[in-house]
Amino acid sequence: MDLGPHAAFILGAYGFTALVIAGLVAHAVLDRRAQERALARLAQEPRGRR
Repeated sequence: MDLGPHAAFILGAYGFTALVIAGLVAHAVLDRRAQERALARLAQEPRGRR
């Protein structure tokens, strides 16, 4: 595969895009865990404190 004279730009763009997508996936996973902990904490509280 020959990307021509713009190979560095193209590969850099793909690399940056992969980095952004990986960051979004990691953020989603961490946020899901935080939301599950918050829901578990809310489920354990007595009803009068809500």
